[in-house]
Amino acid sequence: MAHRNIHYEAAFEDYLRAKSWPCVAVDEAKRAALAELSIKSFDFIVYSASGPNLLVDVKGRKFPDLSTPRKRGASRTWENWITRQDAEGLAQWEKIFGSGFLGVLVFAYWLQGPPHKTPFEDVHVFRKKHYAFVCVPLADYLTAARPRSSKWQTLSVSSGKFSAQVRDIASML
Repeated sequence: MAHRNIHYEAAFEDYLRAKSWPCVAVDEAKRAALAELSIKSFDFIVYSASGPNLLVDVKGRKFPDLSTPRKRGASRTWENWITRQDAEGLAQWEKIFGSGFLGVLVFAYWLQGPPHKTPFEDVHVFRKKHYAFVCVPLADYLTAARPRSSKWQTLSVSSGKFSAQVRDIASML
């Protein structure tokens, strides 16, 4: 397993390996191919036996504790914002890799409450923390996305739409 400083990415890589799904972690520092291009990198290539291979950009978010009353200013469920640069970069990588590859956003949720009090069936334990992973093809996300912040150039999908459109990554492999 590659040394990853971002715990969400490390947890997702551990999850992929635990499931024995073939994958390659993309090391941005060693991205020799197409080095002259300035495109935001993605995080993993996950190989599929039944459909397109996945170009995965991991987005780490906290999923709030649903067993306690929500406090003012507390994190929201299904937080899913991305930057325009995330979307544009992943779309460019899809074109570079061509047919047979699909850009997907994987939202790695670090569960802040008891796993059994969340909507996730598949919970992964990594370094004594609980994570759940859901994915959405980039094109589907962008169809439902709306601007979140013009200052930060971010997009997001409403919680209701997002929770209805996400999938378990296993369904795409």
